[in-house]
Amino acid sequence: MRLKQPIIAATVLGLFALAACGGGDEETPGESQDTGAAQEGGDTKLTQDASRVNGPMEIEGATPGGTIKVISYAGLNTMHPSEAYYQNTSTILSGLVTRTMTQYSYNEETKSMVLIPDLATDLGTPNEDFTEWTFELKDGIKYEDGTPVTPEDFIFSTAASMDRTQFPEGPAYSNDYLVGGDTYEGYFTAGNTLEGFEAVTVEGNEITYKARKPFPDLPYWLTFPAMGPMNEEKAADPAAYARKPLATGPYKFGKYTPEKSLELVKNDQWDPNSDPGRSAYPDAYEMEFNVASDQIDQRLLADSGEDQTTLTYDDVLNANYRKFDQSGRLVVGGFPLTSYWAPDYRKITKLEVRQALAFAYPYKDAYLAGGLITGVTAIPGDTLMPPGTAGRKEFNPIPEHEVGSTDAQKAAALLESAGETGYEIKFPYAKDDENAVAVKDVIVKALEDAGFKATPVATTLADASTLRADPDADLNVRSAGWIADWPSGSSWFPPLIQSTNLKAEGLGSNYSAFNEPEIDTRIEEIQLLPVEEQAAAWGELDEQVMTEFLPLFVTRYGGVAQAHGSKIGGHFIDNTIGQPTWKNLHVIQ
Repeated sequence: MRLKQPIIAATVLGLFALAACGGGDEETPGESQDTGAAQEGGDTKLTQDASRVNGPMEIEGATPGGTIKVISYAGLNTMHPSEAYYQNTSTILSGLVTRTMTQYSYNEETKSMVLIPDLATDLGTPNEDFTEWTFELKDGIKYEDGTPVTPEDFIFSTAASMDRTQFPEGPAYSNDYLVGGDTYEGYFTAGNTLEGFEAVTVEGNEITYKARKPFPDLPYWLTFPAMGPMNEEKAADPAAYARKPLATGPYKFGKYTPEKSLELVKNDQWDPNSDPGRSAYPDAYEMEFNVASDQIDQRLLADSGEDQTTLTYDDVLNANYRKFDQSGRLVVGGFPLTSYWAPDYRKITKLEVRQALAFAYPYKDAYLAGGLITGVTAIPGDTLMPPGTAGRKEFNPIPEHEVGSTDAQKAAALLESAGETGYEIKFPYAKDDENAVAVKDVIVKALEDAGFKATPVATTLADASTLRADPDADLNVRSAGWIADWPSGSSWFPPLIQSTNLKAEGLGSNYSAFNEPEIDTRIEEIQLLPVEEQAAAWGELDEQVMTEFLPLFVTRYGGVAQAHGSKIGGHFIDNTIGQPTWKNLHVIQ
């Protein structure tokens, strides 16, 4: 999964709990002594509870009423369920607006998320080899306009989820795993037809998903908005539906200005008795985007007026971390985040040049310039799969490179030995984000110190994702980050590394445009292994890919440090994705 905003200069995005690393002393700018802060969110290893079937979900001490304001520098890339794949877009939808077969619920005792049923009566029944999963749909579920949700609506949404042309940035797991996903073009691209689609069948209220290879993680995939129900007739116009997706959850869209603001109001067709994971205490949500980071921090530190009922899903700035920590209104936690630079494998073809970039990158200076907090929101990293990931191996992807360190001399030596001194690096940055501009400046200096020619390419926050996804853009490095979509290497390597993720109309999630047939083959082989053998195999693949090819290099692992006003209750960290626990939020009356 992608971060809430494309990373345009400072790279940022994982699975399970992140190990606390590094740290400094009070005299070191930009570093925190509290190196364990990213761990306080608890173990991010997921558990399941199939017995949590019915609601209502009640929170002790919470009372109905009030409006919660949400402010962020990051706008909403798209709110079409089939394409929502950033932290903010997917969790706002799944937490407040749309329901799916399964969902996550926060456990305050363990400080971690639990997979539970949502629209299904349980967590599904697989066949012996995990190529078929059957779920039973609960009775009486309705959309916001009173239209009943039917099993056929899941056929349509799954067919739409395979449409990589209409939804190029949407999650592609239906394509990767389900029957026909490698050949079916998707509902809209195929000509608004389900002809040739065979991945989902229904019988009564039973819905069966069919995979062309073992898919033990399907219940996790079904938590995504893309896999929730959509009515074929009412979702016929993708552009219109992106502006107002029909709600099945406790809130529906009110006024919505893409990239600027979103209002959510109560959905009177939501049945709390059928929903074991969501509450709906606030009367409404008012969300404001493109707010400067320093303004967000100052408003929340002042904690006056309506800002008392305001929260942000952005990390607090480095300079304000200790003030927020002392206020008692700081929420920190771990989540699976690997941030990286992705040299374009089609253009930067020499391994030595890619290794030189890793030596040249100004890790600590970039953290500081971007307002990150070492040991809390920025943890130096090296392997693609972060600490805590099942099967992760400890290894050094680049000989003699110390994790999180910059060495201009070694970078220059690598360039010289490759005959590439003065190699031009073209990378994007958001000119309307002062932190991104500051990071761009330190990157330019570091690259030039190492013997590169640095050519930053200006874009805007609103246009960043389009530029980064364009395979023909005049760039040769893209910055990105990734959050694992469930606890398995299968949510790392197919989307980020496999060449089948590359399409003519967009790079998908393979921002390095990496294409090595032997690695594609190995990914397919691992997916066919017995489930108990897959974790170790993914760890071995991580080592092979990163040491032999280095299609990307890690700039940091991450945690979160979010703030809220004094009248906000239920703001915890969803440790699967690093966002607020939307389903628990309430106004303290």
